[in-house]
Amino acid sequence: MKLIVAVARDWGIGNKGGLLFNAPEDMEFFKNSTLNKVVVMGRKTLLSLPGGNPLKNRINIVMTSDVDFKKEDCIIVNSTEALFEELKKYNSDDVFLIGGGKMYNELYSYCSEAYITKFDAIQEADTYLHNFDEDKDWLLTYASEIHEHNGLRFIFNTYKNLALKE
Repeated sequence: MKLIVAVARDWGIGNKGGLLFNAPEDMEFFKNSTLNKVVVMGRKTLLSLPGGNPLKNRINIVMTSDVDFKKEDCIIVNSTEALFEELKKYNSDDVFLIGGGKMYNELYSYCSEAYITKFDAIQEADTYLHNFDEDKDWLLTYASEIHEHNGLRFIFNTYKNLALKE
């Protein structure tokens, strides 16, 4: 499983259920990375998507503690154990953890790689991601050139989880 997210300079990722940044190039990277793949998310993330609907042309797996929650075109799991059982059906390179904060922070250590778009800005946030730069188990293996949208600068980064055995 891989993780994909956009973060602020202080590792903020969201506020009041919404994203902090909206840069078309970052959205395109997310779409191209996850298209025809498996996306794993929490219920609140699903409900924050346009219309509260699953992402098109992807297998959408939603983890929620609400055992009565149902959503068309989604696979619903109610525990980490059930999630990992479901994920056995797929190639781990095709599985992307897409949020939200609780899911990221509970599951990042199970991810082999993290695609983190870092924005050179700080926005008001109520949800933060684990700081990969301060974690000895994660190695920055790629940093793109600086991109810019409406004066907002950002870099695409790839981190590798050194703690996971190949």
